[in-house]
Amino acid sequence: MQFFLAHSVRVVLHGEFPFYTEQFNYPDGVNLMANTAVLALGIPMVPITLLFGPAVSFVTLVTLGLAGTAAAWYHVLSRHVVGARSAAAVGGWFCGFSPAMLSHANWHPNIISQFLLPFIVWRVLVLARSRRPVRDGLVLALLVTAQAFINEEILLFTALACGVFLSAVVVQRPALWSAAWRPLAAGLAACAALAGALLAYPLYIQFAGPMAYHGLTDAVRDYGNDIAAFFTPGSSTVGGNQRANVNLAPNYSEENAFFGWSLALIAVGIVVWLRRDPIVRAIAATGMFFAVLSLGEQVSWWDRDLFTGPWDLLVRLPLLDAVVPTRFGLITTVVIGVLLALAVERTWSLRSVDRRTVRTLTVAGLVLALLPIAPMPLAETSRPPVPDFITADRWRRYVGPDQTLVPIPVPSMGNTHGMRWAAATNLDFKIPGGYFLAPRNGNTGDPGRFGGRPSGIGEALEEVATTGRTPKLDDRQRRRFLDELRHWRAAIVVLPVRQQNAEPLRRTVEQLVGPGRRELDVWVWDVRTLTDLSA
Repeated sequence: MQFFLAHSVRVVLHGEFPFYTEQFNYPDGVNLMANTAVLALGIPMVPITLLFGPAVSFVTLVTLGLAGTAAAWYHVLSRHVVGARSAAAVGGWFCGFSPAMLSHANWHPNIISQFLLPFIVWRVLVLARSRRPVRDGLVLALLVTAQAFINEEILLFTALACGVFLSAVVVQRPALWSAAWRPLAAGLAACAALAGALLAYPLYIQFAGPMAYHGLTDAVRDYGNDIAAFFTPGSSTVGGNQRANVNLAPNYSEENAFFGWSLALIAVGIVVWLRRDPIVRAIAATGMFFAVLSLGEQVSWWDRDLFTGPWDLLVRLPLLDAVVPTRFGLITTVVIGVLLALAVERTWSLRSVDRRTVRTLTVAGLVLALLPIAPMPLAETSRPPVPDFITADRWRRYVGPDQTLVPIPVPSMGNTHGMRWAAATNLDFKIPGGYFLAPRNGNTGDPGRFGGRPSGIGEALEEVATTGRTPKLDDRQRRRFLDELRHWRAAIVVLPVRQQNAEPLRRTVEQLVGPGRRELDVWVWDVRTLTDLSA
């Protein structure tokens, strides 16, 4: 994500092409439209990235994403759904600071930046009764376009949720359809026309441009929520226990359905209590529908597979084949937030002899439901500093415009420090490899996988960094490493002296390209004479 924020700086200052880059995974490059380049977040953050670096921009985006989402839901709920501000505050707080949002906060500011979604949902509902549907459709198109450059997956979820909700309303009240379909159709047509025109070229790059992929690997498509996750507090909450949550979610960044027993039961109780309201029934049906889909292809209970889930019937459909199913739980999260707001408003408006007692019981119920999942401070972690060799620009005397700096270990999904080096310089040098999604075999249109072409030497060096064991390399491995260096057009190979298992790594690289030399806080191997294709 910090790499993408640095890319936004290059877009603004150097006019670099926004949807594709060769600054990592050189020379194949990376399709940024297929990798959530967050241009709608990164470009406004360019001043902060320039002044303080991409790490500060990342933390700023996390803060604004959580608080902005809560504020946006409060605004829409208080003005268009409930009359009591306290009810809107409860619903907005939960939508902005739910366990799912906290889980993604450490990794995915693009996913937690949902501050446009309440307005998109509101404008869709406005279309159903609009007197100026074309104008309202054009307004919706601008919101949709902006959201597409924040996160397309969340935009798709919003569209699906609106479709399911409206369908659930129409099933209960078919008469509404006769009055709503004309303005809705006209508005959505206007929205599709304008948004389609604005997004046509970026979407072409995403689906048919260089390094485009279609669908995800089976490992990601199998990401689903365990049923028990719905009754367990999230790891980043007051009642959470990271150890207890093992195997209930794909990983700690995907805890999309951790509501806890008390909130899960209270949510069901709200639906039972307000069941006579067709809107509540439609909202509940929407939440349940996506909760079931979030279970993935194999439904499980405490990590034991039970049966095949309905997601298995949808996973191969276009667009849905690129969805991470566990994230459907984010829709259920919003549904619960809206239900909480409706319930608080209803209790506040009850005409009871003892209104104070009713309100006291309501507050007690909210505390019981929300205290176990109240957010804890996000965990901090240390990371190796960017080498002085990089920050002092000593690398510039070696690396030309069409050459790469090769960090050791080679950048990959598990070794992203080299990407931080590049991001610290606003991507002034290219690197091979990295953490991104690309076609499995490097051919445009193949299913996506994490990382670029497999690197035999990269994997060998990663094993040395992990184990500390120095292998004995033969001539075949040396030739392979030189071939990879030539493919990457490497100028220098760089190993920080403070890198874990730096000595075994140094000895391994010396077996491949000869002795290196110490410069500031790194070991440097100048390999330009070995990789010069014109020599």
